Amino acid sequence: MRPHDPLRQVLPLLEVRWSRVVRAVALGALALGSSVGLAAVSAWLIARASQMPPVLQLSVAVVSVRAFGIGRGVFRYLERLASHDVALRGMAALRANLYDALARGPVTGVVALRRGDLLARVGADVDAVGDVVVRALVPAGVAAVVGLGSVVLVGAFLPAAGLTLLACLVLAGVVAPWLAARSAAEVERRGAAARAEVTARTLELLEDGQQLRVAGRLEARLAGLRAADARLAAATDDGARSGAVAAAIGAGAQLLAVVCSFVLGVPATLAGALAPVELAVVVLTPLAAFEATTVLPAAAVQLRRSREAARRLVELLPSSSAPSPELSGSRPRIPQRDADNSPRVPELSGPGSGIPQPEPDNSGAGLSLHGVAAGWDGTTAVASVDLDLRAGSVVALAGASGVGKTTLLLTAAGLLPPLGGTVTGACDVLFVAEDGHVFGTTVLENLRVARPDVTPAEAREALTAVGLDTWLDALPDGLDTELGTGAADVSGGERRRLLVARALLSPAPVLLVDEPAEHLDAGTADALVRTLAQHARGTGRAVAVASHRLAALDVADEVLLLGRPDGTTHEPATVVARGTHADLLGTAPAYAWAAAQEDVSAGAASATL
Repeated sequence: MRPHDPLRQVLPLLEVRWSRVVRAVALGALALGSSVGLAAVSAWLIARASQMPPVLQLSVAVVSVRAFGIGRGVFRYLERLASHDVALRGMAALRANLYDALARGPVTGVVALRRGDLLARVGADVDAVGDVVVRALVPAGVAAVVGLGSVVLVGAFLPAAGLTLLACLVLAGVVAPWLAARSAAEVERRGAAARAEVTARTLELLEDGQQLRVAGRLEARLAGLRAADARLAAATDDGARSGAVAAAIGAGAQLLAVVCSFVLGVPATLAGALAPVELAVVVLTPLAAFEATTVLPAAAVQLRRSREAARRLVELLPSSSAPSPELSGSRPRIPQRDADNSPRVPELSGPGSGIPQPEPDNSGAGLSLHGVAAGWDGTTAVASVDLDLRAGSVVALAGASGVGKTTLLLTAAGLLPPLGGTVTGACDVLFVAEDGHVFGTTVLENLRVARPDVTPAEAREALTAVGLDTWLDALPDGLDTELGTGAADVSGGERRRLLVARALLSPAPVLLVDEPAEHLDAGTADALVRTLAQHARGTGRAVAVASHRLAALDVADEVLLLGRPDGTTHEPATVVARGTHADLLGTAPAYAWAAAQEDVSAGAASATL
């Protein structure tokens, strides 16, 4: 492997014990060696039996045939156990190390990925890297041992035939795999990209199918999935063609070895240098020896596939020199807009002093953005943002949906690299995404994602703070109730408050919360924002909130209104106004109009009730 080979970078994460690999190679060599021995002894036995010697002269050969026949199956079974033990242990270790690295951050590469692409990387790509041991390294080691042994065996009878067999084994075991790997390089790159796209599009359709149907974009997404699947099929077919060429080279090398052995062996036999029974061994042994090389083209392709998978995994691994924010979600997608039917909570108690937790080190808490431009894939969504978030302060980001509030928070958290300007400040930032993940485990364990030592009392206190005490009391097993994977068993509003409760339990000195009021009625939404503000001032943390609701932003020390002055969607958004909530009501007409609409909606809702 090359010095900067991504596979070399990822292999240590497999935590492979090379003694296990050597054992697998040894067992594989014994299995294939038994096949070669069976072919050689069988050839000698048939040729010798044709001379009708005394039966006792054949007894050793007969027993050897039985031993090699049984040993081939037994050693093959043991080799499979040993090699798959190495592969499965390696995959488990790689996933654990990968998740640990992602948790320690920063994870700028992860946020820019679609959910399906990320799933493909931590799923199929991890498997592909793990397969490099069982499908590439072990077969190569076995082929080297068995091939060398076969050359020595044939060379002991006829040196010229041994050299011919060596040349043909090199042709089948080196040239054919090299050609297969070379032709598969582009195929594997295309195949990996196509598999990731198929996974991403499939997951999008499964999760957001109804929203896409309502938006009239379902057929376009289905067409995109069919096109991606066609590209994957084409890449697979191209790989099959390269594999067929390599197989043809291997079969030709085997035939050439047999013919050369026969051509060299017959004159030697006629000259008396080689016994007739030995001629049978020299000619027929190559038929079994090439069994070791038939898997090498596939092993070379697997090595290429594993290298491409390793490259995609390396892109996920964070830099050890950068800060390590925690990610609670992924790139924004089409949100679920179902309303939450939970009862209105008039006021929520704040956790500023009520939730026991390790005191965060706020001596350096804070976050500063200076002339920051934020966006995706080199396209700027928000430009020229200056923001100072100090310990104990609350800053709010307001603006229309799609203006870039989430993108700016992701950049502030270090999850997206800034396209301009600088982000400086706290080394531990928690970003609470609008669609943060709820794991398929208990309520308590979901909260312990933020801090592993959270006690049941602390968990209940945090849930009470966000207005989920009634919900918790209604659960069959309380904190030990299992939640469905992907928050299938909770409403949108319950999910949002559960994520906020998790954030309150985190020791991070800076909290960046995206749309905490999503899926909540007006009273509950405003109370939740006030809870976050009370928490910030009670613990000395710095909190930034992105919200499309304005009524509760009177608790913020400063509100940044994002917008596009020209009213178009082609130019990046900027901070069009800033100040306290009261200031913006008097100086920013768009802000005052949006706040007035909230009052009208709240009045209409009250009248309906």
